[in-house]
Amino acid sequence: MPEDSAAEEQATYAKVTWRLLPFLLVSYVVAYLDRVNVGFAKLQMMADLHFSDAVYGLGAGIFFIGYFLFEVPSNIILHRVGARVWIARIMLSWGVVSAATAFVTTPATFYALRLLLGVAEAGFFPGMLLYLTYWYPAQRRGAVTALLMTAVPLTGILGGPLSGWILQTASGWHGLAGWQWLFVIEAAPSLAIGAAALRLLDAGIDSAHWLSAAEKRLLHRNIAAETRTKRSYLLKDLFRMPMLWLMSAIYFSLVMGLYGISFWLPTIVKATGVSRPLDIGLLSAIPYLAAALCMVPAGRRSDRLLERRWHVAIPAVAGGVGLLLSTWVADDTLLAMAAMTLATAGIVTTLPLFWSLPTALLSGTAAAAGLAMINSIGNLAGFVSPYLVGIVTGPTHDTRLGMALLAGSMFIGALLTLAVPAKTP
Repeated sequence: MPEDSAAEEQATYAKVTWRLLPFLLVSYVVAYLDRVNVGFAKLQMMADLHFSDAVYGLGAGIFFIGYFLFEVPSNIILHRVGARVWIARIMLSWGVVSAATAFVTTPATFYALRLLLGVAEAGFFPGMLLYLTYWYPAQRRGAVTALLMTAVPLTGILGGPLSGWILQTASGWHGLAGWQWLFVIEAAPSLAIGAAALRLLDAGIDSAHWLSAAEKRLLHRNIAAETRTKRSYLLKDLFRMPMLWLMSAIYFSLVMGLYGISFWLPTIVKATGVSRPLDIGLLSAIPYLAAALCMVPAGRRSDRLLERRWHVAIPAVAGGVGLLLSTWVADDTLLAMAAMTLATAGIVTTLPLFWSLPTALLSGTAAAAGLAMINSIGNLAGFVSPYLVGIVTGPTHDTRLGMALLAGSMFIGALLTLAVPAKTP
């Protein structure tokens, strides 16, 4: 069989991308919004329910305990039963739990529903990463993962103003507070998209009726060529791999910064003197817009140069510097927003580039378990980050020490990344 031309290969992958990425991207936007919209709900619910910063921080972070406990088994199930069924199950269950958060009345119910939300969503993101390995070889995954993870800044761009508008205008509708409507309204897309996943997601290359036989052969050939370069691991051996634990530590450090931004940015913006929820939402969108503009070009450049480590480390340092600067100019809205924009762009840009490292090492069931392990351990930072910031912020309501802690974590992540072998694809 003659080798496929570069133009034919490029056209085939463009076709795959246009078919898969829009749906996966929207799904991730909806998932991430349901995970972090508690940061906007905080602006009203804490006063209504008489919650402290420590209660909020624990509730925001306890999501990740459920996520951690169920992540690996969820991803293994996805690998066995297929993405179509399991991603639909995940989205439908978390939509129900997220909507139920509107009816929280005590710290205990807040903690319980956030824990259940983590259980419901466990496996979603690493499942999508695993799903992409069924279609794209390693040298193409930096850019495509960056496209997928634009969901994080897009959630901030779209979700911030939407959440602010709901808080400002929906208060009192049918006897519910604005923060209650926020959870109900923003859960509805999860239920709709979960149902749509049963029709729109293909299990893999062979079931994609929209591909020609020649296109399927091309995709299979590239995946098979990559798979031959990877070692095969038993699950019991997988967890003894030092590199897997290093990857987990790197991701933990980066996620510390991510969820510091996600859960506390509205509070930081409010602390600069902005009071109206819609204005807070609009201003919160600016850092995420900058992140969206940075991460895709960075992913493409990383793919082109086949260089991953410095493409992670440099944005991580920039993110940490931005967090530190934000503590020094907290009283000036313009300068604080500039610093938080640098921080958000740096932190968010590290994430898709990081995932190019472990997906280049693992395949099959090992990839399902390994990616889930890295993601679940890393996402424990989603528990530690808001909880620590809540503890150090509580007595004084001053976020500077919390932001300094998160900046230090970003610097550690950058150093650990440079310990990864340079030859990793």
